[in-house]
This record gives sequence, structure tokens and C-alpha cells, in this order.
Amino acid sequence: MANEVFDRSVADYHKTDHVDAPMTNPYDEGTFEAILYAKNWVDAVQWHLEDIIRDPEIDPVEALALKRRIDKSNQVRTDMVEDIDTWYRTEFSGVTPQADATINTESPAWALDRLSILALKIWHMREQAEREDADEAHKQLCRGKLDVLLEQRRDLTEAIDSLLEDIEAGRKYMKVYRQMKMYNDPSTNPVLYGAKK
Repeated sequence: MANEVFDRSVADYHKTDHVDAPMTNPYDEGTFEAILYAKNWVDAVQWHLEDIIRDPEIDPVEALALKRRIDKSNQVRTDMVEDIDTWYRTEFSGVTPQADATINTESPAWALDRLSILALKIWHMREQAEREDADEAHKQLCRGKLDVLLEQRRDLTEAIDSLLEDIEAGRKYMKVYRQMKMYNDPSTNPVLYGAKK
């Protein structure tokens, strides 16, 4: 289900292919699909902001504004991942972990974050593999990379499904770890609170 939602979001974003295009979420508000769609939309916008800022001819003032926008987007993205993990914690709140249950190296939401980014990689690698203005060597190289990305998506999807089944069965348990990013926090970033060096 997540892959379908992510693919739909990526395709919808590319109807305008503009970082300031408004998002129209096709899923009912409050549904898990709506949350995943919004998450991927943030990822898609950030992906393209990252492309824009790498323009070697970019005006430095514009680049700084973009850097600040990317930083803000990163915080939004992190907050959304934590909200998704909180949703999962609520979803599995009635499960009693088995005595020998283990914690996973990655939470469900951070795995979904990777899956969302993979949807963007797949879209753009497919675009490169089909570019009419590129030579055959480029397209063949990109087709090989696309195959690897599709395999990664299959593997990651299977791993996420397995993790969720294990949590539901009590074989694994999860926690919501906040990222506690310090650089955006005026109380922890020395430059923002004016610490002297």
C-alpha cells in the first residue's frame, strides 16, 4: 500500500514539477494513506530543492535562501517520520511483547522514509533511462541502476512487512526516538543563542 501511495504522490508532483506547487491530497484527511502521501510530497519538494541548489550559476543569496528552506524541510520531514512512528505505537499499543522480543535497528517510520525516497529515485532513474536526448550508453547505465533500485524496493518492502508482522505478534517491539536535532533549536545551537567561542 505504501508504494502505491508514494508512487501516486511522485506522479502527482511531476504534473507541475514545481517546488511551489500546492499539494492536493487525494486521500481522506487523517487516514494513514493521507499521512504517507503528505510525507512523500515533502520529500519530492526537497529532492527538487536539492537539485536547484546545485546549479553552479545560482545566485549566492538565492542559494542561502534555498539552504534555509531545505533545513526547514528537513525538520518537517523528521517531525513527520516521528508522527508516523507515534501512529504505529498507538496502533500496536495493545500488543504485549514476548519475553524474548527484540527491538529493530530501525523503526517502521524510518524504514518508510527510505521507501519514500526510493520512490523518487525510481521515478528519476526511469526518467534518465528513457531520456531521448541521452546516448545509449547513458540510458543502458541508468536501466541497470533502475533494476537495482527496483530490487531494493522489493527487499525493503518485504523487510517492512516482516517488521510490522513481528511487532504485531510481539516478537519485536518499538520505541519512538526523537531525533533531537540541535542545529534548528535556538536553545542548543551556539550560533543561535550567541555562545562565545
